Amino acid sequence: MITLVIGGSGSGKSAYAESLLEDYAGTKYYLATMQVFDEEGRQKVQRHRKLREGKGFCTIEQPYDLDGVKERLAGKTCALLLECVSNLAANEMFRGNQPYPPEIVAEKIIADIISLSKEAEELVIVTVNVFEDGIDYDDSTMQYMQALAQVNCGLAKMADTVTEVVVGIPVSVKSEGKSKGE
Repeated sequence: MITLVIGGSGSGKSAYAESLLEDYAGTKYYLATMQVFDEEGRQKVQRHRKLREGKGFCTIEQPYDLDGVKERLAGKTCALLLECVSNLAANEMFRGNQPYPPEIVAEKIIADIISLSKEAEELVIVTVNVFEDGIDYDDSTMQYMQALAQVNCGLAKMADTVTEVVVGIPVSVKSEGKSKGE
């Protein structure tokens, strides 16, 4: 089962995603993709660690190249929470001297997540909605947003359920393969 959880910054999407695996009886992995560059990043990571304290997650830190996690999960019955696709997209896109093209980034991330989904009974994916402010950003930021949009659309298509978290309230967008309005 693949669940995609989307929401704005500070919407409560992470807490909601964690709650989806609360009753999972097997091994639960928390796949963290954030690279820490400064004090703000360290504080965010600490806050997330504190929020999931005592919830039974084993943390795997993997800022890019998710296919590398597949070996660690092989043959294990597990659930996996991937937090967060927005960080992953930035890490994949900007890890070289020049940004990778959005299409290449999106294809790689989706392929890696498809590969991971075969190793987990439950896969909960957290991503962010950054597309509604109407601002034109610099070229590299717009390319990043294009890559993230392509990834989000691809993940929504393959997910069994999609939930948008709005001000802490989960709103079903797609349930068991059916989109809202179908």
